[in-house]
Formats: sequence, structure tokens, C-alpha cells
Amino acid sequence: MPQHQDDICDVLIAGGGPTGVTLAVLLAKRGVSVIVAEKEADIYPLPRAAHIDHEGMRILQEAGVAEAVMQTARRANRYDFLNAKGEVLLRFEGAGQIGPGGWPAANMIHQPSVEAELRRALAAQPTAQLHNRWELKSFTDDGAGVTAQISTPDGERTIRARYLVGADGARSPVREAAGIAFDDLNFEEPWLVVDVLVDDYSRLPTENLQICNPKRPTTCVLMGEGRHRWEFMIKPGETPEQVSDDAFIEKLLEPWDVKGAVRLERKAVYTFRARIAAQWRKGRVLLAGDAAHQTPPFAGQGMCSGLRDAANLAWKLAAVAKGEAEDSLLDSYQPERAPNLRATIDMAIMMGKTVCITNPFSAWLRDAKFKLARKLGKLPDGPPAYPPISAGHILSDRAGAGSYFPQPLAADGTRLDEVLGLGHWLIDRRDLATPQLAPFARQLAGWLDKHQAEAVLVRPDRYVFGTGTSSELEAAWG
Repeated sequence: MPQHQDDICDVLIAGGGPTGVTLAVLLAKRGVSVIVAEKEADIYPLPRAAHIDHEGMRILQEAGVAEAVMQTARRANRYDFLNAKGEVLLRFEGAGQIGPGGWPAANMIHQPSVEAELRRALAAQPTAQLHNRWELKSFTDDGAGVTAQISTPDGERTIRARYLVGADGARSPVREAAGIAFDDLNFEEPWLVVDVLVDDYSRLPTENLQICNPKRPTTCVLMGEGRHRWEFMIKPGETPEQVSDDAFIEKLLEPWDVKGAVRLERKAVYTFRARIAAQWRKGRVLLAGDAAHQTPPFAGQGMCSGLRDAANLAWKLAAVAKGEAEDSLLDSYQPERAPNLRATIDMAIMMGKTVCITNPFSAWLRDAKFKLARKLGKLPDGPPAYPPISAGHILSDRAGAGSYFPQPLAADGTRLDEVLGLGHWLIDRRDLATPQLAPFARQLAGWLDKHQAEAVLVRPDRYVFGTGTSSELEAAWG
């Protein structure tokens, strides 16, 4: 097979899913040369992720695709956990309200449509390339860069990159080849996922539901326009072949009375797992998305977590590639992201353990506890906020450091990020009257008042570096 001469780039990304392509777009927008090697011939055509939160939408906004994604996204205002009798155990409301990221808090999506928009955005970037049917076969990290061997339809190819990012999924060949362990967090449940095309919305629920029925724990959620999803826990003794049979699925859907209102699009058996890579960086190799972590789907944070990885990595890789920061900046990636990710997984496991109880007495006990907590007003009305960055590239002793900086909207609907653009921001109280900041002055002054700060430096991933005076913040940022 012919061997092609070297391709050279700043960053080689293995994996052209949403995490890899988002990272590539964010890097290319910063002038970084990037090659994405995707082994499949095209976007996987059937839906997987169904939800993006406000923070994920803000990242897609930076990538230039948020408005297009919102065209087909749907919103459920409630997320209800119901027992076998249909009584509410737990209710999260306000999912349709605007979150701190400047977008609705919960957006139900069709993943292939999101990926198509991201690929269109990537194709418009002159410093980026995405190649389908390119499969990473091996790589060598010599300390100065990574040399990768790629199998392509036209023969073997060698790519020399300053960094390699494995965004190549839960089975990540990059993670395996780098010898990085995948720590199991002891949650493993097989479920049947059923995606349908909708012909009559009037017969479907309008909120997202977890049915905590010990006879058959079930999830029922909205998706992007024209679709709906059910997930059914597989019981001991049932085989994937048995539960995937169309007649079996029809019986599972009978209680929902949707015959004639929906058409089966996809059925798949998944084992919901919680796992996290021991190292997210090893030399010049980094992991992102499912290659670095897997979270059960109950909190809807799988794809969102990959997007957060991309946002955290993009500005750091760009700064290092352009000589604006030392390579050691990349060491802050895992300490910043892992606590947030572990909290996300903990939340998903807590939800999963609430839903997945199959012992009738244990389910009765759970229901009783929830009812009592509900009467006492002790139940949360929404998922808890995930922890801020506590260690990494922040001034940890300053008010607000490591917290997520909100994106206010001006009266005409303009979002702050659209005005201030890429890069870090230094927002000083004295500048709030300028034409640029005046439309957001009230919200920005409120944030500064809350933190008793004269100025704030916001990182490119929209987390707060620190507060203080403008001069000391600029000096500390370097």
C-alpha cells in the first residue's frame, strides 16, 4: 500500500463525533491547524444523545451553530420521577427557562442534526480538515510531538502533530494505546433504547419522565423535532435479542397508548455505565468526551460533558500552540474538569439508583421516603449546581474564581459573547457605560456587586479566572 508523505498540524483529533468536531471548530477559530481523523464513512445516522443544557448551547454558540440547532430543538418544562401509581416522587421544573449560559436550561435534540451543523461549521474553517474513513492505527509520542500512522482509502499516511486528542469514544483506541486505565465507578445496567418518529404529538407526554416502577423501570423523554424516546430497563433473564424483537417492543409501549401515533426508528441495547479515565493527559496525548469518561444518561449530561471538555481544552491548546502559554497549562485540564465530571456522574448514578429499584419492598420504602421529604419541603426543585473549578488556572483565593460566568442578554436579544468575542475578557466596573457593555451593564454590575469586585477576568471557556483590580488581573493572567 502506498505511503504518503507527512501531513503536519498543530492538533490531530482522533474521532469526528460531537466532542472532536466541536474541539476542532473552536481550535480553528483561534487559527490553530487541526486534522480530524474519523474512521466511519459518515455521521452515524441514528440518534444517541437527546439533551444539551444551556452551557452546552453556549459552546455551540461559539462554534457558530447554536441558532441552527435551536431550530429543531424541543423543550420540556418538567422532569418528573413517578412511582408505579403515577404519583410524583421528584419534580424538576424550569427546564425551559433561560439558564446562566444565556440559552434555555434544557434542550432536547437530534444528535445527527447537531453533528451535521458542526461539520458544516468545520468545513468553513481554512485551518481545519475532517477526513472520513481515516483510522488511527498507531502513534509515537517522542516528547516534542506525536507521529501517527493513519489508514486511509488511498493508503497509509503519516501525520506529525504537536498534540493528539483522543475523542474516539468509550472504547478509545487512543486511550488503550496510551496505556491509560479506565476506572469503573460501579454502575452497570443494561437498558433497551427505543427511538420513534412521531406522527401525532397530541398522544405523547409533553414532559420528560422517569417511571420508577419496580416491574419495569422506564424513561420517556422528548427529542429533537419529530422524535421521541423510551428506555426500558432489561430484567434478569431477558436477552438483548428478546427485548429487541418488534413484538416485544410493541407490548412495552402498550401502556402508553401510542399505537398509530409513532413509528419505530431505532432500537438498541445499551449498558449504562459510569467510568472515568485515570489520566486525561499523558505527555502530548489528551482524552476528551467518552474516551475520558462515561456517565449514565439519567442526568442528560453525556454529550454536555464532552462539549465542556472541548471548551476547556480549545483555548489552552491554542495558547500553547501559538506560543502564548507554556505546555504546563495543559496540566490544568483534568484537575479542572474531573471534579465537575464526577459530580455529574454522581448525580446520574443517584438518579439511576432511584429509578432502577426492582425489589417491591425497596421501591415502597423509596416512595415513602420521597413522600415524606416532599411533605416536609426537603426535596430539591432542580438538579444541584455542579461544582465550580476549585484547582487549576484560576486565582483560587479571589471571590468568584472558578465559577461559571453568566451570559446576559441585551434588551434586543443580543448575547454578551457575540459582542465580546473569543479570548479572555477583562470587565471593569468603570467600563460598564461604554457602548459595548452598556446594554449588559445592569447584569454585569450585579455580578460585580455580588462578589464585591471592581473587575473580573473571564477565561475563554467562560469560567472566572479571578476578581480584583484590572492591573493585577492582567498581570496575573500574563
